[in-house]
Amino acid sequence: MSDFFKVIALRNLTLKGLKKISEDLALGLSIQEMARIQSYFRNLGRDPTDVELQALGQAWSEHCGYKSSKIYLKRYIFGLNSEKIYSQGDAGVVLLDENYAVALKMESHNHPSAIEPYGGASTGVGGILRDILSMGAQPVAVTDVLYFGINKYRDYPSPAFIRSGVISGIRDYGNRVGIPTVSGGIYYSDMFSPNVLVNVGCVGIVKKDKIAKQSIDKEGIKLIIAGGKTGRDGIHGVNMASANLDSGSANISTVQLGNPIIKEPLIHAVLQANEAGLIYSLKDLGGGGLSSVVGEMLYSGGKGGVVYLDKVPLKERDMLPWEIWVSESQERMLLGVEEQNVQKVLDIMNDWDITSAVIGESVKGSKLTLYYKGEIVMDLDLDFMTSPPLYQRAYRLKYNEYKFDMPKERESYNDIILKMLSDLNVASKEYAVRQYDHTVRGNTVIPPFTGIIGKEGPTDASVIRINWEDYSAISVSHGSNPFYSKIDPYMGARNAVDEAYRNLVSVNSIPLAFSDCLNSGNPERPERMGEFISMIKGLSDEAKDLGVPFVSGNVSLYNETGVKSIPSIPTILAVGKLKDYRKAITPDFKGTGNPIYLIGRPGIEFGGSLYFRIQRKNGGRVPFSDPKVLYQRSEMVLRAMDAGIILSSHDVSEGGLALAIAEMTIGSDIGAEIDLTGITVGRPDFFMFSESQSMFILEVQKGKEKEFEEYMKGLSIKLGYTGSQMLDVKFNGKTLVYLHIDQIRSKWKEGYI
Repeated sequence: MSDFFKVIALRNLTLKGLKKISEDLALGLSIQEMARIQSYFRNLGRDPTDVELQALGQAWSEHCGYKSSKIYLKRYIFGLNSEKIYSQGDAGVVLLDENYAVALKMESHNHPSAIEPYGGASTGVGGILRDILSMGAQPVAVTDVLYFGINKYRDYPSPAFIRSGVISGIRDYGNRVGIPTVSGGIYYSDMFSPNVLVNVGCVGIVKKDKIAKQSIDKEGIKLIIAGGKTGRDGIHGVNMASANLDSGSANISTVQLGNPIIKEPLIHAVLQANEAGLIYSLKDLGGGGLSSVVGEMLYSGGKGGVVYLDKVPLKERDMLPWEIWVSESQERMLLGVEEQNVQKVLDIMNDWDITSAVIGESVKGSKLTLYYKGEIVMDLDLDFMTSPPLYQRAYRLKYNEYKFDMPKERESYNDIILKMLSDLNVASKEYAVRQYDHTVRGNTVIPPFTGIIGKEGPTDASVIRINWEDYSAISVSHGSNPFYSKIDPYMGARNAVDEAYRNLVSVNSIPLAFSDCLNSGNPERPERMGEFISMIKGLSDEAKDLGVPFVSGNVSLYNETGVKSIPSIPTILAVGKLKDYRKAITPDFKGTGNPIYLIGRPGIEFGGSLYFRIQRKNGGRVPFSDPKVLYQRSEMVLRAMDAGIILSSHDVSEGGLALAIAEMTIGSDIGAEIDLTGITVGRPDFFMFSESQSMFILEVQKGKEKEFEEYMKGLSIKLGYTGSQMLDVKFNGKTLVYLHIDQIRSKWKEGYI
């Protein structure tokens, strides 16, 4: 018996014995999966090593193998509008013009953040940066969408502790690595206590001819590991993320340790080597560590490989081979390099003070063989190792009744709007965002807040310039509403896409691509699996008619504790293109006396709405999104923007058009005089607070009304005019809302938990 590894007597074990091996080695594999592994080694006529079992535990985890989701992702998402996707790998890439492309990806770090909030969130940012870097792209913006609980759940950490740690982790990593955090969102509900969701995104820019490939299809390509040294932190991280939070797999040792001070020069070094044409293939070391990335890189190119684990730079002594192989230590990249370029790459890494080493090479065949101090510790067929079983799990679809409690009409709605503005899900997120550096690198054209300095209000999307050669730029935004998704996961998903799309249009950009982070509970429960399937079908049905592809994404399952599960919630990262960032449009009003228009017409759709939530009303139909209507309205709005007759723009989302107009006054110090007489024949509160989809509020240049209405082809409704410092809403001679901008702004800014 070797001192470095163990041979596990597996071939003659009973099912009970197989289960014990999985538990003892923390593999996270089911009895059926262990039986499949047993059959494989029986055919080989030998027992596995602990390294081989650990490798299979990583590759076959839900987190890496997508065992419960891949069948449905293939059916509904993969290949959707694929003609617009230029490249795919650890991130997706779409072209911006004949020279540049944009890479984007969204990822989850939910389980780690629930266990150790600071480290979980910070390494989430580090991981998403590597995904973009692995495409050969320079990261230009980080985003985050966070879902926190309000009240403490049993003996789990308090939501305040989790929230503070997560925000601090994102702040410290992003600020220290020097990439701006520009966009995102924060949601509050006890749906997320203790199952916090931390969804992070990243966007990068790459020259078209410098996009890195991620497979090795040639023998003799050397494998170079570069970046942080390998330690015991993060071992079994993917196994922990593939089980319920209370399963016993969660402990702080499974959370990786981030180091942005290494990441910043690593980005420079990798980009320099890629720019010089020295990299044959490139991937990042994320979930599963070397175990996942080496197998994926070789298998996708149809080659085998040899790796020498004792050549991997370590930060801890006496690490065992299996620990080296599955460690998820951060800040590491794997470079495939042709032999004649190896020394040049090592020299570049040394110049940037980055640790690097040649640890193996690609070979003919389909096997991956690992050596440690001259002994073979793993010898597996890549086809078996990288092909986990896929499950078509039982599911039960959710059906909703749309009866609802009718709220009473009021003489005044001042208190309703003020409650909306201070609601945790609407109020200013400055307590978090002001901690992030959203202008570092000097390319941020529209940051998270805009308007008069010291009085800034919210924006719909951030805008980042691409280069300093012209005025082209990209826009970045998100879409999500957990309150819709809880009631109707299908329509909640469609509305998330609708919101992300119209946010991009609101700043005068053409939507290009989506990335998704799909959060759900235990897929082994039919009701959870039904929600998950409804969610991805909703994404597909919405994006298909918009003609926008999902270029990348992530699935996070088992966000569940005991019988308490999150709803199935998609977080959408959306990227658009601006030909000229000088024509970008923000929500704050620009002058007095300008006409205000609504594009679209509100319906009686209040399921999950803010109007119902603050009055504790239940039921109602979740707003319905029609992508053809969204596309038509967006095209009209973009044409009017291009003509220069729209001064400010804001999408209608939570709180309806009344809240959207209130938000437009915050950053401008300009009020609005609205008269709904003759516009609505029904209840005015339904018209004001409906969250019907695909709607915009637009401030139009004075004197351009006729021209604007021609662009809108009868789809616009004139609501009133900008002016004074009051939000004044009338209906049939009665004043429904009369609020000073200072009241509006102070309520919006005070809503901090």
